[in-house]
Amino acid sequence: MPHGKKVGTQEPATEAPEDTIGLFSTPSGIRAVDSPVRSKILSILRARELPFDEVVQLTGKAKSTVSVHLKDLLNQGIIGEKPDPVDSRKKIFFIRSNYLGNLSQEAPVKFDSDASLVSAFLQSEDPFRFYRLMFRTIRVSLLSEGVNIDPILHEAGYHVGEGLYPAVAARELDELLEKTGRFWKRHQLGRIEIESLEPVTLRVYDCFECGDLPQLGRPACAFDAGVLQAVFSRFFADDRDVTENKCYAMGDDHCRFVVSPGKKPIV
Repeated sequence: MPHGKKVGTQEPATEAPEDTIGLFSTPSGIRAVDSPVRSKILSILRARELPFDEVVQLTGKAKSTVSVHLKDLLNQGIIGEKPDPVDSRKKIFFIRSNYLGNLSQEAPVKFDSDASLVSAFLQSEDPFRFYRLMFRTIRVSLLSEGVNIDPILHEAGYHVGEGLYPAVAARELDELLEKTGRFWKRHQLGRIEIESLEPVTLRVYDCFECGDLPQLGRPACAFDAGVLQAVFSRFFADDRDVTENKCYAMGDDHCRFVVSPGKKPIV
Protein backbone atom coordinates (compact mmCIF):
# COMPACT_ATOMS: atom_id res chain seq x y z
CA MET A 1 0.00 0.00 0.00
CA PRO A 2 1.18 3.58 -0.49
CA HIS A 3 3.37 4.68 2.40
CA GLY A 4 1.46 6.90 4.81
CA LYS A 5 -1.89 6.27 3.11
CA LYS A 6 -4.84 4.91 5.04
CA VAL A 7 -5.17 1.19 4.52
CA GLY A 8 -8.13 0.18 2.42
CA THR A 9 -8.35 3.01 -0.07
CA GLN A 10 -6.66 1.16 -2.89
CA GLU A 11 -8.04 -1.56 -5.09
CA PRO A 12 -6.87 -5.08 -4.10
CA ALA A 13 -3.70 -5.85 -6.01
CA THR A 14 -4.00 -8.07 -9.04
CA GLU A 15 -1.26 -8.78 -11.51
CA ALA A 16 -1.98 -7.02 -14.79
CA PRO A 17 -1.61 -8.98 -18.03
CA GLU A 18 1.67 -8.42 -19.86
CA ASP A 19 -0.16 -6.73 -22.76
CA THR A 20 -1.31 -3.78 -20.65
CA ILE A 21 0.27 -0.46 -19.70
CA GLY A 22 -0.21 0.49 -16.05
CA LEU A 23 -0.99 4.12 -15.22
CA PHE A 24 0.21 5.66 -11.95
CA SER A 25 -0.36 9.13 -10.54
CA THR A 26 2.79 10.65 -9.00
CA PRO A 27 3.54 14.12 -7.58
CA SER A 28 5.15 15.02 -10.90
CA GLY A 29 2.37 13.69 -13.12
CA ILE A 30 0.97 10.47 -14.58
CA ARG A 31 3.50 7.74 -15.36
CA ALA A 32 2.98 4.80 -17.70
CA VAL A 33 4.59 1.42 -17.00
CA ASP A 34 4.79 -1.03 -19.89
CA SER A 35 7.63 -3.29 -18.74
CA PRO A 36 6.46 -6.76 -17.62
CA VAL A 37 9.18 -6.85 -14.94
CA ARG A 38 8.21 -3.46 -13.52
CA SER A 39 4.53 -4.40 -13.68
CA LYS A 40 5.34 -7.53 -11.67
CA ILE A 41 7.27 -5.51 -9.09
CA LEU A 42 4.43 -3.00 -8.74
CA SER A 43 1.84 -5.76 -8.44
CA ILE A 44 3.84 -7.22 -5.56
CA LEU A 45 4.36 -3.87 -3.83
CA ARG A 46 0.68 -2.92 -4.19
CA ALA A 47 -0.07 -5.83 -1.86
CA ARG A 48 2.49 -4.82 0.78
CA GLU A 49 5.83 -3.08 1.27
CA LEU A 50 8.85 -5.40 0.97
CA PRO A 51 12.64 -5.49 1.39
CA PHE A 52 14.85 -5.88 -1.68
CA ASP A 53 15.58 -9.58 -1.20
CA GLU A 54 11.89 -10.48 -1.07
CA VAL A 55 11.15 -8.44 -4.19
CA VAL A 56 13.91 -10.41 -5.97
CA GLN A 57 12.54 -13.71 -4.72
CA LEU A 58 8.95 -12.99 -5.73
CA THR A 59 9.84 -11.68 -9.19
CA GLY A 60 12.15 -14.58 -9.96
CA LYS A 61 14.61 -12.20 -11.64
CA ALA A 62 18.32 -11.60 -11.04
CA LYS A 63 19.27 -9.09 -8.34
CA SER A 64 20.94 -6.83 -10.90
CA THR A 65 17.79 -6.79 -13.06
CA VAL A 66 15.49 -5.99 -10.14
CA SER A 67 17.88 -3.31 -8.90
CA VAL A 68 17.79 -1.50 -12.26
CA HIS A 69 13.98 -1.55 -12.41
CA LEU A 70 13.60 -0.42 -8.79
CA LYS A 71 15.94 2.51 -9.43
CA ASP A 72 13.91 3.58 -12.45
CA LEU A 73 10.62 3.32 -10.52
CA LEU A 74 12.16 5.37 -7.70
CA ASN A 75 13.30 8.06 -10.15
CA GLN A 76 9.79 8.25 -11.61
CA GLY A 77 8.28 8.71 -8.15
CA ILE A 78 6.12 5.60 -8.50
CA ILE A 79 7.70 3.84 -5.52
CA GLY A 80 9.58 4.99 -2.44
CA GLU A 81 12.16 3.51 -0.10
CA LYS A 82 12.93 3.70 3.61
CA PRO A 83 15.44 2.06 5.98
CA ASP A 84 14.61 -1.43 7.19
CA PRO A 85 13.81 -1.06 10.94
CA VAL A 86 15.49 -4.42 11.59
CA ASP A 87 18.64 -3.73 9.56
CA SER A 88 19.29 -0.09 8.62
CA ARG A 89 21.73 -1.21 5.92
CA LYS A 90 18.77 -2.55 3.92
CA LYS A 91 15.86 -0.77 2.26
CA ILE A 92 12.12 -1.33 2.34
CA PHE A 93 10.28 -0.50 -0.90
CA PHE A 94 6.67 0.69 -1.07
CA ILE A 95 4.17 2.23 -3.48
CA ARG A 96 3.99 6.01 -3.17
CA SER A 97 1.67 6.65 -6.12
CA ASN A 98 -1.97 5.92 -6.92
CA TYR A 99 -2.76 3.15 -9.39
CA LEU A 100 -5.17 4.73 -11.90
CA GLY A 101 -5.84 1.78 -14.20
CA ASN A 102 -4.40 0.42 -17.40
CA LEU A 103 -4.39 0.69 -21.17
CA SER A 104 -4.58 -2.42 -23.30
CA GLN A 105 -1.96 -2.78 -26.03
CA GLU A 106 -4.25 -5.13 -27.93
CA ALA A 107 -6.85 -3.87 -30.40
CA PRO A 108 -9.61 -2.30 -28.27
CA VAL A 109 -12.88 -4.18 -28.02
CA LYS A 110 -15.67 -2.40 -29.85
CA PHE A 111 -19.17 -2.48 -28.40
CA ASP A 112 -22.27 -1.81 -30.42
CA SER A 113 -24.28 1.16 -29.19
CA ASP A 114 -27.49 0.13 -27.47
CA ALA A 115 -30.24 2.21 -29.06
CA SER A 116 -32.86 0.56 -26.85
CA LEU A 117 -31.36 2.15 -23.72
CA VAL A 118 -31.47 5.61 -25.29
CA SER A 119 -35.03 5.01 -26.46
CA ALA A 120 -36.08 3.93 -22.96
CA PHE A 121 -34.57 7.12 -21.52
CA LEU A 122 -36.40 9.31 -24.00
CA GLN A 123 -39.70 7.69 -23.05
CA SER A 124 -39.11 8.06 -19.31
CA GLU A 125 -39.39 11.07 -17.01
CA ASP A 126 -37.24 9.43 -14.34
CA PRO A 127 -33.95 11.42 -14.03
CA PHE A 128 -32.30 8.36 -12.46
CA ARG A 129 -32.48 6.60 -15.81
CA PHE A 130 -30.52 9.43 -17.42
CA TYR A 131 -27.67 9.15 -14.91
CA ARG A 132 -27.65 5.39 -15.30
CA LEU A 133 -27.40 5.79 -19.09
CA MET A 134 -24.71 8.46 -18.72
CA PHE A 135 -22.64 6.31 -16.35
CA ARG A 136 -22.89 3.31 -18.67
CA THR A 137 -22.02 5.33 -21.78
CA ILE A 138 -18.88 6.85 -20.23
CA ARG A 139 -17.73 3.46 -18.92
CA VAL A 140 -18.34 1.60 -22.19
CA SER A 141 -16.73 4.39 -24.23
CA LEU A 142 -13.55 4.11 -22.18
CA LEU A 143 -13.55 0.31 -22.36
CA SER A 144 -14.01 0.43 -26.12
CA GLU A 145 -10.78 2.46 -26.30
CA GLY A 146 -8.92 -0.01 -24.12
CA VAL A 147 -9.03 2.12 -20.95
CA ASN A 148 -9.78 0.36 -17.67
CA ILE A 149 -10.55 2.79 -14.82
CA ASP A 150 -11.58 0.24 -12.19
CA PRO A 151 -8.93 1.43 -9.68
CA ILE A 152 -10.26 5.00 -9.91
CA LEU A 153 -13.84 3.79 -9.49
CA HIS A 154 -12.81 1.71 -6.48
CA GLU A 155 -11.05 4.69 -4.90
CA ALA A 156 -14.09 6.91 -5.50
CA GLY A 157 -16.37 4.24 -4.06
CA TYR A 158 -14.23 3.99 -0.94
CA HIS A 159 -14.49 7.74 -0.31
CA VAL A 160 -18.27 7.60 -0.84
CA GLY A 161 -18.48 4.66 1.56
CA GLU A 162 -16.64 6.59 4.25
CA GLY A 163 -19.08 9.46 3.79
CA LEU A 164 -22.23 7.35 3.91
CA TYR A 165 -21.14 5.14 6.82
CA PRO A 166 -22.82 7.34 9.47
CA ALA A 167 -26.13 6.67 7.68
CA VAL A 168 -25.77 2.89 8.11
CA ALA A 169 -23.64 2.73 11.27
CA ALA A 170 -24.70 0.05 13.75
CA ARG A 171 -23.48 -1.84 16.80
CA GLU A 172 -24.40 -5.29 15.49
CA LEU A 173 -23.65 -6.85 12.13
CA ASP A 174 -27.30 -7.77 11.48
CA GLU A 175 -28.33 -4.14 11.93
CA LEU A 176 -25.54 -2.92 9.66
CA LEU A 177 -26.59 -5.33 6.91
CA GLU A 178 -30.24 -4.31 7.25
CA LYS A 179 -29.42 -0.60 7.04
CA THR A 180 -27.07 -1.13 4.11
CA GLY A 181 -29.74 -3.11 2.27
CA ARG A 182 -32.29 -0.33 2.84
CA PHE A 183 -29.80 2.27 1.63
CA TRP A 184 -29.11 0.30 -1.55
CA LYS A 185 -32.83 -0.10 -2.25
CA ARG A 186 -33.77 3.51 -1.44
CA HIS A 187 -31.12 4.86 -3.80
CA GLN A 188 -31.88 2.31 -6.55
CA LEU A 189 -28.42 0.75 -6.35
CA GLY A 190 -29.85 -2.77 -6.33
CA ARG A 191 -31.42 -5.32 -4.01
CA ILE A 192 -29.11 -6.91 -1.43
CA GLU A 193 -29.57 -10.45 -0.13
CA ILE A 194 -27.38 -11.95 2.61
CA GLU A 195 -25.88 -15.25 1.53
CA SER A 196 -23.58 -15.83 4.49
CA LEU A 197 -22.31 -14.17 7.66
CA GLU A 198 -19.03 -16.13 7.90
CA PRO A 199 -17.59 -14.78 5.76
CA VAL A 200 -19.99 -11.92 5.09
CA THR A 201 -21.25 -12.59 1.58
CA LEU A 202 -23.73 -10.34 -0.22
CA ARG A 203 -25.71 -10.89 -3.38
CA VAL A 204 -26.83 -7.80 -5.27
CA TYR A 205 -29.64 -8.07 -7.80
CA ASP A 206 -30.55 -5.34 -10.33
CA CYS A 207 -27.11 -3.82 -9.84
CA PHE A 208 -26.89 -0.16 -10.83
CA GLU A 209 -23.18 -0.26 -11.65
CA CYS A 210 -23.03 -3.18 -14.05
CA GLY A 211 -26.61 -4.18 -14.89
CA ASP A 212 -26.50 -2.47 -18.29
CA LEU A 213 -22.88 -3.21 -19.16
CA PRO A 214 -21.97 -5.58 -22.02
CA GLN A 215 -20.38 -8.94 -21.24
CA LEU A 216 -16.79 -8.26 -20.15
CA GLY A 217 -15.82 -11.68 -18.82
CA ARG A 218 -14.70 -10.18 -15.49
CA PRO A 219 -16.24 -8.46 -12.46
CA ALA A 220 -17.14 -4.83 -13.16
CA CYS A 221 -18.45 -3.40 -9.86
CA ALA A 222 -15.30 -1.65 -8.66
CA PHE A 223 -17.26 1.34 -7.30
CA ASP A 224 -19.64 -0.84 -5.25
CA ALA A 225 -16.71 -2.90 -3.96
CA GLY A 226 -15.02 0.30 -2.78
CA VAL A 227 -18.18 1.50 -1.01
CA LEU A 228 -18.63 -1.85 0.74
CA GLN A 229 -14.96 -2.02 1.69
CA ALA A 230 -15.17 1.35 3.44
CA VAL A 231 -18.44 0.46 5.22
CA PHE A 232 -17.21 -2.88 6.56
CA SER A 233 -13.76 -1.56 7.40
CA ARG A 234 -15.38 1.16 9.51
CA PHE A 235 -17.74 -1.31 11.17
CA PHE A 236 -15.07 -3.86 12.07
CA ALA A 237 -12.49 -1.13 12.87
CA ASP A 238 -9.88 -2.86 10.75
CA ASP A 239 -9.00 -3.22 7.11
CA ARG A 240 -11.43 -5.39 5.12
CA ASP A 241 -11.05 -6.73 1.59
CA VAL A 242 -14.12 -6.99 -0.65
CA THR A 243 -13.90 -9.42 -3.57
CA GLU A 244 -16.52 -9.66 -6.31
CA ASN A 245 -16.64 -13.16 -7.78
CA LYS A 246 -19.96 -13.05 -9.63
CA CYS A 247 -21.24 -10.21 -11.79
CA TYR A 248 -23.81 -9.39 -14.46
CA ALA A 249 -20.83 -8.44 -16.65
CA MET A 250 -19.69 -12.07 -16.36
CA GLY A 251 -23.05 -13.46 -17.42
CA ASP A 252 -24.32 -14.13 -13.86
CA ASP A 253 -27.81 -13.24 -12.65
CA HIS A 254 -26.48 -11.26 -9.67
CA CYS A 255 -23.32 -9.70 -8.27
CA ARG A 256 -21.65 -11.45 -5.34
CA PHE A 257 -19.33 -9.72 -2.85
CA VAL A 258 -17.28 -11.54 -0.21
CA VAL A 259 -15.93 -9.54 2.74
CA SER A 260 -12.74 -10.85 4.31
CA PRO A 261 -10.21 -9.53 6.85
CA GLY A 262 -7.41 -7.37 5.52
CA LYS A 263 -3.83 -7.35 6.79
CA LYS A 264 -3.46 -4.13 8.78
CA PRO A 265 -5.52 -2.17 11.31
CA ILE A 266 -6.92 1.19 10.26
CA VAL A 267 -5.14 4.09 11.95
